Amino acid sequence: MSGSTETITLGGGCFWCTEAVYVCVKGVLDVESGYCNGAVIRPTYQQVCGGDTGHVEVVKLVFDPAVIQLREILEIFFLIHDPCTLNRQGNDVGTQYRSGIYYSDPAQAQVAHEVIAQWQAESGSTRPVVTEIEPLTNYWPAEDYHQDFFAKNPGQGYCVAVAAPKVAKFKKTFARLQK
Repeated sequence: MSGSTETITLGGGCFWCTEAVYVCVKGVLDVESGYCNGAVIRPTYQQVCGGDTGHVEVVKLVFDPAVIQLREILEIFFLIHDPCTLNRQGNDVGTQYRSGIYYSDPAQAQVAHEVIAQWQAESGSTRPVVTEIEPLTNYWPAEDYHQDFFAKNPGQGYCVAVAAPKVAKFKKTFARLQK
């Protein structure tokens, strides 16, 4: 480890799935599920799911850029969710499930724009990317029972049907980045 870390926050649908992937990524030192970029202070899961707070379900990643670059973190992000679907990931529907990259440093926004342009050019998708790129604001950790949800509940229906296939897809595509 280099001693220097960066933080990026990603919204890719349900935070259980996104967290389940990034805890497996070499160089990612901490993954925390939470809510960001909404209007309510200390929102609850019920408030966010109601869709009225403006928050996004996210994972906040602390990573070592000497081990994994932001570009690689974002390439994984675009593999494990659909960046072309507005306010929806699979059966999860609502603004809280929107695709977003919430940066802590403006240089991260530039990398995000570059990765989106590359993904759009290489994916073959004719649908535009709807991933928002905004500074991180009003971040709050999710309740304790959401943290490490997949690891604690691997047999839960949603985990089996949705999270596990995303983890498997990551491991197959980015084996070199697996812890």
